[in-house]
Amino acid sequence: MAMIEADPARSARAVFLDKDGTLIHDIPYNVDPSRVALLPRVGPGLRALQDAGYLLIVCSNQPGVALQRFPADALAPLETRIDALLEPFGVRITEYCWCTHHPAVVRVAGPAACTCRKPRPGLLLNAAAKHGIALERSWMIGDILDDVEAGSRAGCSTILVDRGHETRWRAGRRRTPRAIVYDFADAASFIIEGPRSVRATRPRAASA
Repeated sequence: MAMIEADPARSARAVFLDKDGTLIHDIPYNVDPSRVALLPRVGPGLRALQDAGYLLIVCSNQPGVALQRFPADALAPLETRIDALLEPFGVRITEYCWCTHHPAVVRVAGPAACTCRKPRPGLLLNAAAKHGIALERSWMIGDILDDVEAGSRAGCSTILVDRGHETRWRAGRRRTPRAIVYDFADAASFIIEGPRSVRATRPRAASA
């Protein structure tokens, strides 16, 4: 049987990362750099993923722009602050991808519809096309099931870091992560070393 060679244009692997509640403390609509702080063990976990050869791409819904809570240009200082917090760990974020649309636009049909607000996969798909990422070899880490669904729709494996932020637990095949962990570094270990490396739990029962 002939071997099928991997597409060299799709050779990179990535870990797509939610921001609020996954990497940093979740303060609603916060773009004040002085109030941004990493969650425990995020720095070492990201460094481990980076050392394992994964690109690190932040994918975050930021509806505060459309809701006029803050301007779009407030996101650049936020990126700079996160980069500075990760610098001591030698971590480099490949790209920050933001959906700044109004939440209501997700429900609009046709050309005006938003395709990037999670749980839609547009942020991940656009980043994959830009960076030559093989989505089937990549992961999404988030703290709510909309993150999981976005990753699943894009074709990634998924992990939920359960920090108690998911309130609905709406079931479904695309909303069922490979595992649930309670610490970001455990998510990194699960990706790099496999399920035996951490005490991950299976997700709650999900209907098809």
